[in-house]
Amino acid sequence: MADIIGVRFKNMGKLYYFDPDGHSFQRGDKVVVETSHGLDCGEVAMANREIDDKELVKPLKKVVRPASPDDIQHAQENVEKEKRAFEICLEKIKLHKLDMKLVNVEYTFDNSKILFYFTADGRVDFRELVKDLASVFRTRIELRQIGVRDEAKMLGGLGICGRPFCCSQFLSDFQPVSIKMAKEQGLSLNPTKISGACGRLMCCLKYEQELYEDLIKITPKTGAIVSTKEGRGIVTGSNLLSGEVMVLLDKSPDSPPIVVNVRDIKVIRDNRSRDDMDEIEDLEILED
Repeated sequence: MADIIGVRFKNMGKLYYFDPDGHSFQRGDKVVVETSHGLDCGEVAMANREIDDKELVKPLKKVVRPASPDDIQHAQENVEKEKRAFEICLEKIKLHKLDMKLVNVEYTFDNSKILFYFTADGRVDFRELVKDLASVFRTRIELRQIGVRDEAKMLGGLGICGRPFCCSQFLSDFQPVSIKMAKEQGLSLNPTKISGACGRLMCCLKYEQELYEDLIKITPKTGAIVSTKEGRGIVTGSNLLSGEVMVLLDKSPDSPPIVVNVRDIKVIRDNRSRDDMDEIEDLEILED
């Protein structure tokens, strides 16, 4: 077992493990640690705890020191510098007439490098822009092209549910989401209703998918031939969450379908419409 803490460097960034080096930290404490980009100041998101060595990627770096008031002030000063760098970079992008959208700017804690995050439809030749920025800031410049989901995570906003974006609130990593999930959950396959502000499938489709997968295994699909206490019939619809299945009986085809609990029917022949599969394939462009 190893004693570790979890540290984040962005509002809802990925959680990284560090060796507390004998210190006891509480959630919300600021610490200075060694990263692949050099020293950085992060926030403790997970207090001291022991976990199995198998869950760690060795070697585990140690916390350099608890953040001092000077460290915290320096991090706040960097935030102000980032705002100025953002405005300057916007001017330079316009000057060089580049087809790119600046999203965010980050200073490394030791000010040895500035990272500019942007989105673009294709490849962008920003070599002259980098030279121009380097001459202004007199430090290393790095431009990173990011995707639309990363842009939404950085900028934040409100989803169609009226709540802040999940990715900017509590999701540390993006989970794979597929159009098949929307279909299995009985949602409309209208792209405008199942897509987030980023234009990709909503992350929340993943939340209940495991439950729906379990329910689908025990619920006959529309078009399946089943046997009920009232006789044989064909499934015309179902409610996965309530376990109710609508069955049109063979002996009374002109009557409304009867509602039967899934436990009270026996499947004679299951079915899956090819049209459904074609619809899913047509909408897979929404997936990453």
